[in-house]
Amino acid sequence: MTVSEPKSGATPPVIFFNRFYAPDHSATAQILSDLAEHLAGHGRTVTVVTSRAIYGQDQGLLPAREERGGVTVVRTATPGRRRGMAGRIGAYLAYYVMAFFAALRLGRRGTIFVVKTDPPLLSVPLAIAARLRGATLVHWVQDLYPEIAGAYGMRIADGPVGKFLAALRNWSFRRAARVVAIGDLMAERVERMGVARDRIAIIPNWSNDVDITPSPTRSPALRQDWNIPHGAFVLEYSGNLGRAHEYDTLIEAAITLRERRDIVFLFIGGGHMSDQLAARVAELGLTSFRFAPYQPRERLSESLGAGDAHWVSLRPEFEGLIVPSKVFGICAAARPVIAVCAADGELIRLLEPGHACLSAVPGDAAALTEAIVTLADDRPRGDRMGAVARTILDRHYTKARTLDRWRTTLDRMGDRMGDQMGPNWAR
Repeated sequence: MTVSEPKSGATPPVIFFNRFYAPDHSATAQILSDLAEHLAGHGRTVTVVTSRAIYGQDQGLLPAREERGGVTVVRTATPGRRRGMAGRIGAYLAYYVMAFFAALRLGRRGTIFVVKTDPPLLSVPLAIAARLRGATLVHWVQDLYPEIAGAYGMRIADGPVGKFLAALRNWSFRRAARVVAIGDLMAERVERMGVARDRIAIIPNWSNDVDITPSPTRSPALRQDWNIPHGAFVLEYSGNLGRAHEYDTLIEAAITLRERRDIVFLFIGGGHMSDQLAARVAELGLTSFRFAPYQPRERLSESLGAGDAHWVSLRPEFEGLIVPSKVFGICAAARPVIAVCAADGELIRLLEPGHACLSAVPGDAAALTEAIVTLADDRPRGDRMGAVARTILDRHYTKARTLDRWRTTLDRMGDRMGDQMGPNWAR
């Protein structure tokens, strides 16, 4: 089987590779689904090669093949059980192999392979497949391994094995016609890997800023469901709380503020560190915390609007390795950010310190406490900062603007291929 002929002879087919896709609700699946359907809606032939797995679930499989929003979704064979480290590694290996052979089966000269970074180092087998099939390779970088493993403290990532894997990854990046980074610091790291600057594009992720709208009422129904006192100042966290995030500074600030009954810390979501945080809160007897599960995507505007401000954290050693793209949803909801991160980090570059965000470096609980108290005691200032956050988004980072940047990038690549291969390249 090969990819069907493009709907328009002027544009080459695009095949995306990522382990998760809609109806999965993980962040990478949602972002990819938005882009794939956008391109299909503009007449492009789009295929997604993904797994049958559902993020965060050890069992359950999605259909092997279906059409969604004009996109052909091909799901590879996937282990039925994915529990624990061994299960995760098995799922990774299965997808590496199956995605490689799917690329050989579906790809042809002129096809554009867009390869994301789940699982890690997926760029390596797909670079080989692209070369064998004469496909054009684009790497869409969401995170950088093995450096992230090193930042987690895994010694193997800093030794010979890690260096070998990094060298393979760097080779695959240099083979690409374009490497798309989602932040400035990430692009700088990619350039240091030996990728020519003119082959690097910076296209950030996005939020559903049409459906996520400012809520001046602060979502009273959800606040009532979560037993939040009327009129309380709510510092919210929404999404996955993982190893790249740091919460010790927040705990210290919460201890300092434990007598402030009008300040509530709300956590919506999950993740590796979420359970640890909940256990720590219980151990300290902090009554100002509320924990809620992930909310459906259709309720995201309401859940993001429940907070008066949002806390976002990134450990400095992860700067340039990942980008906390959740900030775009926060901006869409017109909420200010209180960031715990490096003083010159990606979050600080995205937002305007003092205008759309306040910040503290990890470990500086006094500065974080001051930031929380500042917004808790001056609600109009928080509202003004939230309005600035939404303005920044509307001017630079809307979903429509970013999807169009992707479409323009791929169109220009198609134009160059057409010039090189002649008018009958798509046949």
